[in-house]
Amino acid sequence: MSNHIQRILIAIVGIPLIIVLCLAGGVYFFAFVAILSAIALHEFYKLTEAKGAKPLSILGLIVGLIVNVSFYHSKLKTCIVSCFESQGILIPFPSQAQLLLMILLVAIAVFTIIELFRNNGSVLMNLSSTIFGILYVSLFFGTFIGLRELFVPFDFPISRFFPEPTSYIDPIITAQVYVWGGYTVLSVLVMIWICDSAAYYGGRVVGRHKLFPRVSPNKTWEGAVFGFIFSIVTAIAAKYLVLDYLSIGSAIIIGFIVGVFGQVGDLVESLFKRDAGVKDSSNLIPGHGGVLDRFDSLLFVSPLVYLYLDFILFS
Repeated sequence: MSNHIQRILIAIVGIPLIIVLCLAGGVYFFAFVAILSAIALHEFYKLTEAKGAKPLSILGLIVGLIVNVSFYHSKLKTCIVSCFESQGILIPFPSQAQLLLMILLVAIAVFTIIELFRNNGSVLMNLSSTIFGILYVSLFFGTFIGLRELFVPFDFPISRFFPEPTSYIDPIITAQVYVWGGYTVLSVLVMIWICDSAAYYGGRVVGRHKLFPRVSPNKTWEGAVFGFIFSIVTAIAAKYLVLDYLSIGSAIIIGFIVGVFGQVGDLVESLFKRDAGVKDSSNLIPGHGGVLDRFDSLLFVSPLVYLYLDFILFS
């Protein structure tokens, strides 16, 4: 079976599943992203091992999952606080930023202490690969969970779109807003896919000038421009089709983020693979390589879209 046919078959099966999980949200979307994050982190650690590092893989995967959980903050807080309140105990609960900082600080301290007694290869390489993997993979994937969870009462500015005083507790309105969240994460994925396809086919047709031959010899500036343009066009289309809450300007900014940083993310992962001397991060997905190969653009796009919406558009 040819590589092209394998890619089509995987898309036929995978795309409907991803659509369902994005729209469902909640624990289903969290589990989906957390599994992808864990697999991608495992693949990243394998790349570092090819360069002689000995990362703390098991502990890294555990901490990576906890980092993912920190972006499920609102529901996590409600669950934990409610459990204690049912026993008549009131407890403080950290903000999302505080929780994430606590996790990373404790993890770095624990990793360093373990390396003190481990005596297995280069301490600097081991710690660097372990910690960077969590930051590059788990933290960046975690922002995709955070992006989906921005569309809940008191995180999303419901009053801008539904001025009634009871909007925050109206189940119909809050359900509509949460659906917007599903369409948002799905739209980001579609923008990335269309950007990749436009860059690939545009580069094959009119590509003449190499974009970054040291890292990815087949990519061209012409292809990158095609990808950038189609990212913005797709973002504008998404605004009119499913993302009513966005203005044209906001849609263009998100399209810009995808068109530029999605392609940068692809180049960065290519750099890692070239340094490790491998073609793909794994052969898990027929015709696509590994999870890290398939979602490399998302790792750079998701944090920026998340920060843009959370700290600028919704603030």
